[in-house]
Amino acid sequence: MRVIGKVVLHEYPNGDARRALWAWLAVAEAETWRSIVDVRRVYPHADYVKPHTVFNIKGNRYRLITIINYKGELINIEQCMTHAEYDRGDWK
Repeated sequence: MRVIGKVVLHEYPNGDARRALWAWLAVAEAETWRSIVDVRRVYPHADYVKPHTVFNIKGNRYRLITIINYKGELINIEQCMTHAEYDRGDWK
């Protein structure tokens, strides 16, 4: 998959998440996902929250919010946040 919006990963201030985010990026760029079913084969806890696909990062401490265009093989990184920030729902 082609990934855009990597600046979100570069600018995310929490160093604790950095290694896990870059590991996610390496996996995502190596994959060719055709649906959320394919995503869940690699990331079983990924959720589809229309129109976003949300990934749990670093043992569920962080959430990575993306939009995936399966036909165009493109992932747009929207936001990264802590689990608590995600639960507040301000990202929707």
